[in-house]
Amino acid sequence: MNKANELRHVAPSLQLATEFIWREAELLDRKEYHAWNALWMETGVYVVPIDHDTTDFASTLNYAYDDARMRAMRLERLTSGYSVSAVDAARTVRTISRFVEVPTDDDQVIEVNSAQLLVAYKREVHTLFAADLTHRLRFTEDGIRLEQKVVRLINSTDSLNALGFLL
Repeated sequence: MNKANELRHVAPSLQLATEFIWREAELLDRKEYHAWNALWMETGVYVVPIDHDTTDFASTLNYAYDDARMRAMRLERLTSGYSVSAVDAARTVRTISRFVEVPTDDDQVIEVNSAQLLVAYKREVHTLFAADLTHRLRFTEDGIRLEQKVVRLINSTDSLNALGFLL
């Protein structure tokens, strides 16, 4: 059973949120995208904004602004074998640290800011992606679910090459 699903009926805590975020990172590095997608609430949104300081993601330009439908389409592209960037996708290893809880008004939600360093390896080249992350996690009877994930790349205003993987 998925560890995230074992955490039923538990009050939100930074420790449980941190373990969930590490598990999410592991799923992404292993390209277990369908298991990653199962962590999401139906209303959840995955965002990679261009403007590092924006909070109005719906009204600004983003590299990614994926609701459930767009996540499903992105996963289809990444796993179908038809996308050139996904067929020859980079291998990734990410480290996430500097976990800081952000106060919320909802006692079933925890929001966590953290830092991510992701190294991608493709065709004998290593590429570093550094980002500030914000995870908003909802503790439900079915376990912890992603309500929102925001990946703020430190170089977000530079051009971003086709990744072939999720940040």
